[in-house]
Amino acid sequence: MSKGTVDFFNNTGGYGFISTEDSDDDVFFHMEDVGGADLTEGEDVEFDIEQAPKGPRAKNLVRS
Repeated sequence: MSKGTVDFFNNTGGYGFISTEDSDDDVFFHMEDVGGADLTEGEDVEFDIEQAPKGPRAKNLVRS
């Protein structure tokens, strides 16, 4: 699993981006991949990276 920090979260849209040393680009996530309460900017997370058509996407996302 990769580790990273939530850089941005759009509460209205339910999506955000994670910065990690395991990817040159920020990794997209959607709350459907998290479950539970919304994530907050600055929160540490662990996840798998999947290559999606628009770039890297977090899967199996859990709070650290």
